[in-house]
Amino acid sequence: MLKYRLRKVKFPTAIPRGVWVLGFVSLFMDVSSELIHSLLPVFMVSALGASAVAVGLVEGIAESTALIVKVFSGALSDYLGKRKELAVFGYGLGALSKPFFALAGSVEAVFAARFMDRVGKGLRGAPRDALIADLTPEPVRGAAYGLRQSLDTVGAFVGPLLAMALMLTFSGNFRTVFWFAAIPGVISVGLLVAGVRESEAVPSPGRVRTPIEWRMLKKLGGDYWMLVAGGAVFSLARFSEAFLILRARQAGLSDALAPSVLVLMNIVYALSAYPAGRLADRVDRRFLLGLGLAALLASDLALAQTGGWIPAAFGVALWGLHLGFTQGVFAAMLAAAAPANLRGTAFGFFNLASGIALLAASALAGLLWDKIGAPATFYAGAIFSAAALALVIAAIGRAPEAAASTG
Repeated sequence: MLKYRLRKVKFPTAIPRGVWVLGFVSLFMDVSSELIHSLLPVFMVSALGASAVAVGLVEGIAESTALIVKVFSGALSDYLGKRKELAVFGYGLGALSKPFFALAGSVEAVFAARFMDRVGKGLRGAPRDALIADLTPEPVRGAAYGLRQSLDTVGAFVGPLLAMALMLTFSGNFRTVFWFAAIPGVISVGLLVAGVRESEAVPSPGRVRTPIEWRMLKKLGGDYWMLVAGGAVFSLARFSEAFLILRARQAGLSDALAPSVLVLMNIVYALSAYPAGRLADRVDRRFLLGLGLAALLASDLALAQTGGWIPAAFGVALWGLHLGFTQGVFAAMLAAAAPANLRGTAFGFFNLASGIALLAASALAGLLWDKIGAPATFYAGAIFSAAALALVIAAIGRAPEAAASTG
């Protein structure tokens, strides 16, 4: 016991091994997912004849489903006192869904496969995020979330790179390329099963009598619910990234090179996520959210322009920067604002509100694209970004941030 205590004092800022493994689990699953998702909007439009509204609905429902399911998986992980088992099931479902994209012959079949994939993401997301909080001491929690997000994002640009290479190798055959996505998915599940141990600090399930005990939500506090409201407004400004791919295609990008949009976005995302997470342990995290929203506003304005691939590429890079400055920071703020035995529930309800907003945003984006034109989609995003940025600026002016680390 004395040896353990001395080791803990000697290395207070070390990120636990389990967080590194979870980062590589995310990396491989994102290779699997983004190999398909970087081609899916073009596949639906080119091969299946889908409209922008249909793309928006498929992507909006799929992504919002992932967020909404997190409310139940997070609460269930608190109830059971187990995070890993739910995460394994979610990652396994995601891996199982990949062959169905290769078999899809209609927009409805794509929707079914996408829905299955995102249910898996929803089942694993909140327990995984809560598990990171359970494994990580507060002084390095922002860095831990930033590290996992960076490794996740490495997979998110390796996947599109692999998609481009396979599209060129197989002469643009979407279905053949989609079959390869199952391989990194299986690797991801294997890593999670073999490489992550449940934290001994996970709260006892006896503290919560049912998976969602509504009176317990009062214990989450006002700071937490302000984060939920802010996250919903933020999601209204951030519709599906499928529209970035379609916008680049309008600028002249070929079907085979369409995944390069996500490559660029995720390179910037990966390079910025971990530094932003480290910075979040030292400064007011709302300041970083403001920087991220400013980047999203500039991204929307650049993508609204019709000057070709240069403004499109600039807008995509800024989109990646806004993700790097916001996603891990939001997670760290939520972990700090919620009691330890309700962290899964806290992440779940945050994602419920964000998921509903994301569905509305993606449906509106597709409608504006079809009825008015692509620039209208991005101008609408800019308006919501400005509104969210105004809320963050007002919050900074009211009081010091309770969630920021003092370490």
